Amino acid sequence: MMWREIAVTVLVFLLHKINGEDHGCPPSSCGKIRNISYPLRLKGDPEGCGRYELSCENNITVLSLLSGRFHVQAINYNNFTIRVVDPGLQPTNCSSLPRYFLSPSNFTHSHTDTLDMYETLYDKYYYDYIVFLNCSHPVNGNRKYVDTGGCVNWESKGYIYAVADDLLIEDLKVGCKVKLVAPTSWRGLHSNRYSYAMMHTALAYGFEISWLPLLCEGRCRFGKHDCFLNPSTQSIQCSITITEATPTSRLRYSLEVVISSIIKGLILPIFRPDRYGGTYFTEEDGYVIQFKPGLVNLGYCVRYFLYRYVAGTIFFVALLVHKWKRRHSSVYENIENYLEENSLMPIRYSYKEIKKMATGFNEKLGEGGYGSVFKGKLRSGPCVAIKVLRKSKGNGQDFINEVATIGRIHHHNVVHLIGYCAEGSKRALVYEFMSNGSLDKFIFSKEEYMHLTYDTIHDIAIGVAHGISYLHHGCDMQILHFDIKPHNILLDEKFTPKISDFGLAKLYSTDKSVVTMTAARGTIGYMAPELFYNNVGRISNKSDVYSFGMFLMEIASKRKNLNPHAEHSSQLYFPFWIYDQLNKGKDLEMEDVRDFENKIIKKIIIVSLWCIQLKPNDRPSMNKVVEMLEGDIENLKLPPKPSLYPHETLEDSQRTCSHETTLSDFVGSSSYFVASNVPLNESI
Repeated sequence: MMWREIAVTVLVFLLHKINGEDHGCPPSSCGKIRNISYPLRLKGDPEGCGRYELSCENNITVLSLLSGRFHVQAINYNNFTIRVVDPGLQPTNCSSLPRYFLSPSNFTHSHTDTLDMYETLYDKYYYDYIVFLNCSHPVNGNRKYVDTGGCVNWESKGYIYAVADDLLIEDLKVGCKVKLVAPTSWRGLHSNRYSYAMMHTALAYGFEISWLPLLCEGRCRFGKHDCFLNPSTQSIQCSITITEATPTSRLRYSLEVVISSIIKGLILPIFRPDRYGGTYFTEEDGYVIQFKPGLVNLGYCVRYFLYRYVAGTIFFVALLVHKWKRRHSSVYENIENYLEENSLMPIRYSYKEIKKMATGFNEKLGEGGYGSVFKGKLRSGPCVAIKVLRKSKGNGQDFINEVATIGRIHHHNVVHLIGYCAEGSKRALVYEFMSNGSLDKFIFSKEEYMHLTYDTIHDIAIGVAHGISYLHHGCDMQILHFDIKPHNILLDEKFTPKISDFGLAKLYSTDKSVVTMTAARGTIGYMAPELFYNNVGRISNKSDVYSFGMFLMEIASKRKNLNPHAEHSSQLYFPFWIYDQLNKGKDLEMEDVRDFENKIIKKIIIVSLWCIQLKPNDRPSMNKVVEMLEGDIENLKLPPKPSLYPHETLEDSQRTCSHETTLSDFVGSSSYFVASNVPLNESI
C-alpha cells in the first residue's frame, strides 16, 4: 500500500526532526555517560535539544528528580530508560544508605499527584523496594527480616533489619518502625535466601525510569495508554481494533482466543491481570492488536461472552476483592511516610493497647468531623489525649500528614505525638495531654473566670511564634501548617501554648522559597490571599505568617476579625478599623484594660498588621516576627494599611471568592477538639 509507505517516510522524517538533529544538537557527554541526546540534554545545551535536563557536576551526570539529585549510571535509548542511583550509596561501603525516602507512591501512572517538572518520567518500569526497619527487640523466625549485620547504625537504639519487596501490614512486627524505603531495578532479589550484602548491591545498582510516555504523546489515536514497546522488536507500536487487521491476522487471533478463552477467563485474571485485555503481537501488520468487543461476528461474541465474561467475571470480582484488601492493608498505603531519619519516632500501638489506654473510651474530650478525642493514661502514669479517627477519605492522607510532620519533631511549642495505631481500618493518634484545652475557649468566652491576662496572651503569642519559626526554619524539612488559628493552639497546665492539628500540613525541602498546591487549604478567615488569587504572589511559608497575623489580631482584641453584626461598615472587617484607630493616634478602647496592658495590645496588633500585608513579600519571616514580639514597642513602626484582596470592599471579596474557589477546590480542616465551623458568609 503506497499510503503506508508514505506515512512511514513522514514519521521517520518527523522523528528525525524531534530528535533535535536538525537543530544543531550534537550529542553531549559527562564522565562515563556518553552521547547524551534527545529527549535528554546537558545543562547549558539549547532547550530545543531535549525535554529533560541533566547537569554535569565533578564529571558526574546528575538528574534532579522528586526534589532530590540522583547520579546517572546508564542511558538506554533502545528501551527508553535511564538508570539512576542515590548519591548516598557507595558500592563498596555497606554502611552507606540512600539519602532519599522513595516509596511506591512516588512512582505512578497518574500525573495529578505530583508537581515535579519531570512527571512524565514516572511511568512504572521495574522496581523492587527495600525497606529498612528499626525494631526495639530481635525478630526471629521471619526470613523476610534480614539483619544488616552491623553495617547500618542509626542513633536510635534497637535492631536494624532490611526487607526486600513489598512489606505488608501483617509483616510489620510490634515495636518495629519504618525508617527508610528505597527502590532498585536489580533483578537478583527473587531467590528465597538473600543477604544484606546482596540488598546493598541492589541499591547501589540503582533504579530505572522511562520516558516512553513522552514518545507516545500524540502518536496513537487512542492516547498514550494504547502505545506499547514491542519487546521482541524493541519498537514502539500502536494498538488497532481486530477489524482493522488483515484477514490472516484476524483468523490467527480468533483461533487463539477460542482455544485459550477458558484458560484466560478462569486463570489469567487472577495471576496476570495486566494481560486481561487480550493483547496480540503480529509482525505482519507491525501493530499491537487489542480485542475490542462488539466488532466481530455474533458466534464469536457468544463464545467470548460465555467463557470470558461469565466465568471470568466471577474470578475477576474475587480478584478485585483480594486486591482491595491487599491495597488497604499495605504499609505503604497507611504509614509509608513515617518519620524517616528521626530518632524521636512515635511508638506503634495495637488497637487493643489503645482501647486499654483509653479505659474503654469512657471519657470523651471532644468530637469533630475527623473523629473523637478521649482521655487516656499510659502505663507509666502520664495522661494522654487519644484521637480516634473515623474512616478517612483520600486514603488516610490526614493521618499520614499528621504523623509524617508532628511525629518527626520535638519542640517546646509543638504538641508531642507519643504514638499511633494503624490496624486495618482502625487509626488513632496518641498525644500528650493538654489540661487547659484549646486557646479559643479562653479568647472568645464571655465567662469572666475564663479570661487570660494580657501578660499571658503576650507569652502565648511569643510561644506560638517560636513554634511556627521552628517548623519553617528549624527542621531538616520545611513544614507549612496551613491552619494556624486559636482553635489549634493547645494549652498545658501552665498555659504554655503548643501548636496542634497537622492534618493539612505539608513537607517541603528547605531550599524551596515557593511551593505548589493543587487546592486551597485552611480555615476561612485565616487563609492567606495567595491561596485564592494567583496575581497576589506565590504560596510559601509566608502563608503561615498571614494566618498567624490574623491569629494575633484575634487574641489581642479577644474578638473575631470578621463581625457580620457590626453596626458600622467600617467595623465589619476589624483589621481595617483598628488600623485607622492606630493611624489616627486614638486609643483602642478595649474594655477593662489597664494602661500598661495597652502597650502589650498595641505591640501585638502592630506585629499582626505587618503579618497580614496583602503581598507575601511584604510580610516578615517568622524569625523576624519573634524578634518584633520580644522587642520594645518603641522599635516598631506602623506598616502600610492592609488591603482587602484584591478589591476594595468586603462584599466584592466575598463575591470574587465564591466565584473563584468552589467547595470542591477547598480542603477543610479537622481539629484536635470540638470543631468550630465558620459560616461561608463570613469568608473573606
